[in-house]
Amino acid sequence: MFSPRAYHLRAVEGKLLFWACAYLLVGAGALYFLKPAPSTAVVLIGALATMAAFWGLHFFWSWTGFAGDPFLLPLVAFFSSTSLVFLYRLNPAYAVRQFVWLMIGLFTLWVITRFLLRYRVLADYKYVYALAGIIGLLLPIFFGVEQGGAKSWLDLGLFQVQPSEFVKILLVLFLASFLAENRLALAEGTRTVMGIALPAPQEWGPLLVMWGVSLLLLIFQKDLGAALIYFTTFLAMVYASTARVAYVCLGGALFLAGAAGSYALFEHVRLRVEIWLNPWQYVETAGYQVVQSLFALAAGGLTGSGLGAGLPQFVPAVHTDFIFAAITEELGLAGGLGLLIIYMLFVYRGFVIALAARDDFACLLAAGFTALMGLQTFIIIAGVIKLLPLTGVTLPFVSYGGSSLVANFIILGLLLNISHETQLLESLKNG
Repeated sequence: MFSPRAYHLRAVEGKLLFWACAYLLVGAGALYFLKPAPSTAVVLIGALATMAAFWGLHFFWSWTGFAGDPFLLPLVAFFSSTSLVFLYRLNPAYAVRQFVWLMIGLFTLWVITRFLLRYRVLADYKYVYALAGIIGLLLPIFFGVEQGGAKSWLDLGLFQVQPSEFVKILLVLFLASFLAENRLALAEGTRTVMGIALPAPQEWGPLLVMWGVSLLLLIFQKDLGAALIYFTTFLAMVYASTARVAYVCLGGALFLAGAAGSYALFEHVRLRVEIWLNPWQYVETAGYQVVQSLFALAAGGLTGSGLGAGLPQFVPAVHTDFIFAAITEELGLAGGLGLLIIYMLFVYRGFVIALAARDDFACLLAAGFTALMGLQTFIIIAGVIKLLPLTGVTLPFVSYGGSSLVANFIILGLLLNISHETQLLESLKNG
């Protein structure tokens, strides 16, 4: 359904997309002139193809009257541009693969915004999500391969898949459905114990289930990052649904108790914490990655060493977990803060969509996805700068990784669909 409101939103999106594409062209041009050779022409071709893909999606939405949020696609275009530029600078092979996954992600985004506009049907399958999520977490334990200290990957031959990236989507879908259905019971309680209103076991049971799932990830997959993301997203959604701080405190206490027990019982958990507290005692072994990241951050200074002038190759896994260190070394504190501001804008727009949603399910779904993206960004950047123990999660839309990229575009598509419905209802209301 076409509306003047949709036309205005797409016009705003087009203006912002122009600046995101200009940013990509500047970065690609700098890389091209940095090492002029016939083979480097691929960076310009890739930049033009990326621009064409984003603009093609924009024009399709303009033609169909899609009324989704006009800021999210330009913000993601900025993230994707940063990703391609720095991956090409680090290793052109990674940039080519990321480009392929980016095209798959944009195609996935088109499919969701074209065929899943009636997203509320997703609320009817919450127990299917729970079962699929459990299977997705168990498969790597029995059939997975270990990378970066975490056994969270499935080797499919041509490529590898990280199921936990898609399980986080199933988690939010399940919780949004469950909490929307049980919100009043959780918020107001169904029984009174010593003058305190508490929900029945069937309402607080999922809290214990999430605690167990997080510990399962922490112990068997050695995936501290996914465990933190899952549980903190869960607590954020519970608070958004009930506004009860007690649930957050109880959940935090349960997680800390489980983490303390894991620290005492499992060597790999203890090593992560010790590296966080003092990486210098492991500088030649397990702490080398963190130490090199700190060196890169310090070398960047305020304005950075310049694109191509740093030494990020000394940081292991710099293209995935530590790409923020490479960005900050060559663009400086200013570039790192600029990227953080863009992430803050993404989170802000996500919560705006959640607040404007018309029912509990849509509100919780948007809030859950937004909290997930914000928490994942915080957790990985905090690990890079040694604010938190190092985790093996990716920086959304920026780090190299096909599973993560496609999963993030699924989240983006659902956020845009929620916004689209809200905007159309608002247009109808205003005549």
